[in-house]
Amino acid sequence: MIAVLGLVVGVVVGLFVRPEVPAVVEPYLPIAVVAALDAVFGGLRAMLDGIFVDKVFVVSFLSNVVVAALIVFLGDKLGVGAQLSTGVVVVLGIRIFSNAAAIRRHIFRA
Repeated sequence: MIAVLGLVVGVVVGLFVRPEVPAVVEPYLPIAVVAALDAVFGGLRAMLDGIFVDKVFVVSFLSNVVVAALIVFLGDKLGVGAQLSTGVVVVLGIRIFSNAAAIRRHIFRA
């Protein structure tokens, strides 16, 4: 319940404050969001499987975001940022859909 309350408060504050993302960080934000979604879906799957550990979730969440952003940053420095961004999105997208399928199977027993 605390997490839901924190989410609601965060959304409300974000709507009223209207934070601006610095231009330097803009290319990494979509990748970070996809990486965070991968961790969230993985955590939900682990919770439904009965193997959820909060410390593992936090470390997974943070490391997914940092590693994905670092890969895109490295790609930018090498001149292949768009290709590495696409690669990261594809890999994380596959993981998200895999976790979503496992969640669906668990919930609907199908």
